Amino acid sequence: VTFSTIQRLILTAAARNVTLDCCIHDHNRTYFLHCVVIMPDHVHMLLAPHDQWTLPKILRRVKGVSSRYANERMNRFGPLWQDESFDRVLRSDEDVRKKADYICANPVRAGLASSEDQYPWIWREWVEGQRGDRQDCLSSTS
Repeated sequence: VTFSTIQRLILTAAARNVTLDCCIHDHNRTYFLHCVVIMPDHVHMLLAPHDQWTLPKILRRVKGVSSRYANERMNRFGPLWQDESFDRVLRSDEDVRKKADYICANPVRAGLASSEDQYPWIWREWVEGQRGDRQDCLSSTS
């Protein structure tokens, strides 16, 4: 799934932090999150919804909460995310890890970091998820 800010507004570092936290928060609650990358003006997530959770419901939740907290961090109000998002279902023969690796390489391809590990707004289930990084995601938002 990819979703973008309204008018390609650039998120501050604090807004990217809270957006990342909001995306990670529902990992193993409403979806299984393979990876997420917060770019300056958009978000990439690779996820598998849990039963009873649809993609529109998940995105309303993630975008709604992250919009509230990110707007606070940027001293603004109003809509933050475009209504539309781009999503694609992986075919059964596609390799999820290869897709995740491609998504996670976005900051390097965009010249924002020299390596994925150097980019602060990335979360990979097989790296940060295994270490327990950022598991108390929204504690910084209270």
